[in-house]
Amino acid sequence: MTYEIVIAGFGGQGVLSMGKIMAYSGLMEGKEVSWMPSYGPEQRGGTSNVTVIVSDEKVNSPVLNTYDIVIALNQPSIDKFAPRVKKGGSLFFDPNGINHVTDRTDINVYEIDANEEANKMGNAKAFNMIILGGVMKIHPFVTLESVLAGLKKSLPERHHKLIPMNEQALKLGMEVVKQIKAAE
Repeated sequence: MTYEIVIAGFGGQGVLSMGKIMAYSGLMEGKEVSWMPSYGPEQRGGTSNVTVIVSDEKVNSPVLNTYDIVIALNQPSIDKFAPRVKKGGSLFFDPNGINHVTDRTDINVYEIDANEEANKMGNAKAFNMIILGGVMKIHPFVTLESVLAGLKKSLPERHHKLIPMNEQALKLGMEVVKQIKAAE
């Protein structure tokens, strides 16, 4: 199975980190992966996106025009990437600051209120792991154990004490994801 994913949002939302963790998680399971980041000159506040491919087969090209999964964390990202979800694919979003999601009826749309849940946790940095947990609940392309191993691999050792909090955030995301629209 191949999952072609794009994660897009403002710098500082953990977009690139989430993509890197997905890629490391796939590697932990012996899968073929591609991780291709794209961001503007300003990392915090500017827009950024990352394309991740996790596959059981060789990845031919990291350059994609359409995606199985789009994770759009701000309005400009929804506007740019919602039209590029493959028919029957999935669009995930956090509702904070979103005015309009999509009029498409041929894709699945899921809301993950990660901003609110991260605030309840008292840790804004948990935002991206809540999102990832919600995505993993719907599309279990990697296991929770692999994500935790990927976190260990991608985080500097001085931050390994944060892994339990990240695990809690992943599980929370799995609980709060809700389907807004099913593909017709």
